[in-house]
Amino acid sequence: MFAVIKTGGKQYKVNVGDCIRTEKLDVNRGETVEFNEVLAVSNDNELITDKQKLENIKVIGKVVEQDRAKKIIVLKFKRRKSYRRKRGHRQYYTGVCIQEITGLA
Repeated sequence: MFAVIKTGGKQYKVNVGDCIRTEKLDVNRGETVEFNEVLAVSNDNELITDKQKLENIKVIGKVVEQDRAKKIIVLKFKRRKSYRRKRGHRQYYTGVCIQEITGLA
């Protein structure tokens, strides 16, 4: 069984027990999170994509970590013009482990 959820402008295919990194959520470590925006659910041999059936389905996960990703270097450079700009960026993320998919009849 898997579900496709949408959070932070991205879509994730999740199973029970999976751990994913989403865009930063305003939830503390150890708390539970409900993903209400479910786009598709598969159980056994049936794939459910009907919006009316998906309204009751929720994916529940537990926040494992709140951290920042590895640094990415952004370098702008123009040859022979003495133009160099070096910047670094670390994106915030939330680590979530999926505990259950509820609402499936």
